[in-house]
Amino acid sequence: MESLLPRNVLELSISERIQLVQDIWDSIAIASEEVEITDSQKQELFRRLELYAENRDRFSKWEDFKQKFK
Repeated sequence: MESLLPRNVLELSISERIQLVQDIWDSIAIASEEVEITDSQKQELFRRLELYAENRDRFSKWEDFKQKFK
């Protein structure tokens, strides 16, 4: 696949490039209903949800996890 990266993007600072990536990702998220997932991706999501439902006590809340590793 040919790069779609405009040459002048490489002239941006790292923080500006990160912001650009975030902006691109946000534009994708806004149109998320247009993104289709495959049957195998759906199956994997359901598998993970079932695993979570069966083992809720083995998972930590994100806030608890962050506190543990401060």
